[in-house]
Amino acid sequence: MIANVLVGLVALIHLYIVYLEMVLWDTPRGHKAFKLTPEFASASKVLAANQGLYNGFLAAGLIWGLYVGEAGFQIKVFFLLCVAIAGLYGAATVGRKILFIQTVPAVLALIALGFGW
Repeated sequence: MIANVLVGLVALIHLYIVYLEMVLWDTPRGHKAFKLTPEFASASKVLAANQGLYNGFLAAGLIWGLYVGEAGFQIKVFFLLCVAIAGLYGAATVGRKILFIQTVPAVLALIALGFGW
């Protein structure tokens, strides 16, 4: 139960990231969230939308794993590992904040899944 709540939370985080990257990137809220200048946001809008789509696939995979219930254990583990690895890469290349937004929740969900919580 706790594991599924955490998996759902990670999926919601990624749905919000999709919204930020695909819809709000070139707005004051997107600028603030990603520390962008309006010029850079405008120039990188298409790239950000592509990045947002990938985050949507991560969220979709986690939701799929939740949807199939007990049979979705391996699906949830796979997509949580993808999220955690992407978060580690983002933390190393973009900023440490990503570690706490993306990797930590995914790792906590993986731990909960592993213990059957």
